[in-house]
Amino acid sequence: MGDQDLSNELAGQGYQLVGKHSAVKMCYWTRESLVRGRDCYKGRFYGIESHRCLQMSPAIDSCNLHCRFCWRNQGWENDEVMAEYDDPEGLLDRSIDAQRRILSGFKGDAAVDLDRWEASQRPKHIAISLTGEPTLYPKMNRFLELCHERGITTFLVTNGTNPDALRALDPLPTQLYVSVTAPNPEVFRRLTLPADEHAWDHLLESLAIVRDLRTRRVIRHTLVKGWNLGWVDRYAELDAIARPDFIEPKGYVYMGKSRQRLGRDHVPSHEEVAEFARRLARRSGYLLLDESPDSKVLLLGLRAEGRFLPGQERELAPLPVLAAVA
Repeated sequence: MGDQDLSNELAGQGYQLVGKHSAVKMCYWTRESLVRGRDCYKGRFYGIESHRCLQMSPAIDSCNLHCRFCWRNQGWENDEVMAEYDDPEGLLDRSIDAQRRILSGFKGDAAVDLDRWEASQRPKHIAISLTGEPTLYPKMNRFLELCHERGITTFLVTNGTNPDALRALDPLPTQLYVSVTAPNPEVFRRLTLPADEHAWDHLLESLAIVRDLRTRRVIRHTLVKGWNLGWVDRYAELDAIARPDFIEPKGYVYMGKSRQRLGRDHVPSHEEVAEFARRLARRSGYLLLDESPDSKVLLLGLRAEGRFLPGQERELAPLPVLAAVA
């Protein structure tokens, strides 16, 4: 990471910089899990423990999109394969060390259960997202392999514009997220500001690849009022290409650097997101399974079983507002 100004700004925002191109940052929900025993929606939907979740990126300054709704830093890009990169063994070890440094101060907090804090020192889950496009890291396969060898589950989040990387994934992450944030090429161009004129075509190619991957697959629709909220039929057609296990319609959150590009009037209410989800369920044949109003996100799936990580299955509590839609 050669840009000292960028490094200083990221460090000032709480990022723990790791090696040449990576970073770890504590998630809001990690703190909530430690201090108040509250897990994020990924805990509700998929059974992860937020206090044992490490949020990191192996591509902190590399992304080929400049999404208006992104809360992260922008103003730089490197959409080529990294010329220099850290080895995955060192990257994993240093990321875990960084997470421990971040959480070290919670040990003395009277509100934090000591057993929970001690568990947080042994991450069981890594969310590979945070910032940048993680599939640009050339050693992603080995990184995933190391995580799984240590009993750490992985969520890999991608913008879907690097289909060759998806095609080459081996092993596959525990869960693969693909962001589909526009219903058509024009909205995609205006909302995500791609560096590559073929980015939309690459996304469509990725959706076709995702359909055949033998791991848990999720399509996420980040919905920005006045920009990409609507077009239910078209989103359903895109989802049908990938035929994912789950779909997450999620409302845009007014935070971070996105406040320089969008206004509060672009934040949809949870009910607006829920109405989109209900219409998408009717159009696609998926079921409405769950919701998390705190995060303005709903979960659609083809079936209720198989939602959780191995050994973490639990019964699905019925939610009257989210009755299954045929």
